[in-house]
Amino acid sequence: MAAADLFDLTGKVALVTGASSGIGAHFAEVLAEAGASVVLVARRADRLDALATRIAKAGGRALPLAADVRDRAAMARAFDAAEQAFGAVDILINNAGVAHSTRAVELTEDEWRRVIGTNLDAVLFWSQEAANRLIAIEKGGAIVNISSVLGFGVSKGVAAYAVAKAGVIQLTRAFGLELASRGIRVNAIAPGWIVTDLNREYLASEKGAAIVKEIPLGRFGQERDLDGVLLLLVSDAGRFMTGTTVVVDGGQMVALRG
Repeated sequence: MAAADLFDLTGKVALVTGASSGIGAHFAEVLAEAGASVVLVARRADRLDALATRIAKAGGRALPLAADVRDRAAMARAFDAAEQAFGAVDILINNAGVAHSTRAVELTEDEWRRVIGTNLDAVLFWSQEAANRLIAIEKGGAIVNISSVLGFGVSKGVAAYAVAKAGVIQLTRAFGLELASRGIRVNAIAPGWIVTDLNREYLASEKGAAIVKEIPLGRFGQERDLDGVLLLLVSDAGRFMTGTTVVVDGGQMVALRG
């Protein structure tokens, strides 16, 4: 295979959770541009429809499906719809996530369940669904889970989020080990500070200015800084990689560890 063809996803079907905005929406467009048919899953149907329209105008194929990733019945319907429209899902991007800013001693059970349910439980259940369907038809595939550098460390006020993202890293290892013999690769990406619409204002503040001083590359990441590792992990370029988590943080973790 020529080097230029390593990242080609023509004929692949990718499902992206949390695709209505931010990194998820960006990932969907990147995958579509690489040739994959893309299934867009999130709760906000209007945003999914707009994204599907953009992808179609750019020459790609996209199917918007409104669903809460914590709803397992909706999950099964999403995979069914994807198969009817494009065929079996052979690339799953577990990107959906929610954050919080509550100190550990003040976390309510509802908030804990909301964060863990979205950021960790859904990764397990959607990975199971994708893997079991691929195993049934004896087809390989790739699963990419979105973790965080907070899966390796912790800051004040993010206990549930950090626990969930650490769990994603371990779940990635477990799935990677158990699915390797089936030809299904499972890896994770652990981003550092990436500028999105949700945090743009915060990162532009004085607090953001203090944070950026801790990043050796001297800037916050952009969504496109994740494109290379995403395409590596879902394509033939990364066909010998499984069970690993790739950190993309501008060197911040290296600086903090010393």
